[in-house]
Amino acid sequence: MAAAYPLSARLNRLWRLLATGLGFVFFGVFGVLLQIVLLPWLLRRSPDLAQQKQARRLVTRTWLWFSYYLMRSGILRAEFEGFERLGRPGQLILANHPSLLDVVFLLGRVPEANCIVKADLQRNPAMAGQIRACGYLPNQEDLDFIDAVHEVLQQQCLLVFPEGTRTGWDGVVKFHRGAVSIGLRSAQVITPVVIKMQPPNFKKGQPWYKIPLQKPAYRFIVGDDINPQDWLNKHPLPIAARRLNDHLQQYFNERRQEND
Repeated sequence: MAAAYPLSARLNRLWRLLATGLGFVFFGVFGVLLQIVLLPWLLRRSPDLAQQKQARRLVTRTWLWFSYYLMRSGILRAEFEGFERLGRPGQLILANHPSLLDVVFLLGRVPEANCIVKADLQRNPAMAGQIRACGYLPNQEDLDFIDAVHEVLQQQCLLVFPEGTRTGWDGVVKFHRGAVSIGLRSAQVITPVVIKMQPPNFKKGQPWYKIPLQKPAYRFIVGDDINPQDWLNKHPLPIAARRLNDHLQQYFNERRQEND
């Protein structure tokens, strides 16, 4: 089957395989070494928001460099539209999650934003210290977590992936309603970010070395702001959350299928 493809395409795929492996080694090694740099933040019992933002700028700068490496080494392409409208206090950013690299690309370009992360990442040696120093919120299912998210959105921008995990291979976006409920309760504005990726790569359960023959191309498209009050003025919170969630799912699924 491989013989059907031009030699140049197969050589390019081999290069991207090697460059990808090297990139993930660098990311892991620097992630562990970064814990040393972050010690002044990690030794503080309760760092304030200004200190957390300092740590975020440091951490996400390394992620931005990593994304530049991915693009400039030819591993993938990426385009960004409307990012100047991200990062406002009280803004809830809702993004779909097609690949492993989404958070790296997004937070690398919105460096002071907070983020809800998987609780399991607190046991990852390359990520645990970064999460603590930056004040990112490990996902929990309790009232304390809801209160913490509300407090964050009074002063900060917050990134959430409402699918809770990476999008499946069918590409269909399915949101948990909790993220939209958070936005209606606590956010001043909700802003969708549609992430397109073709061909699929870095999917959940996909080994890093399964490199597609075609170079993956990403597009990050910032959509129009949504005013939570526009929805709450029409319906009580539970109904508004359900209807806005349905609206956003339809929006993301339609946009991801559009030809650019």
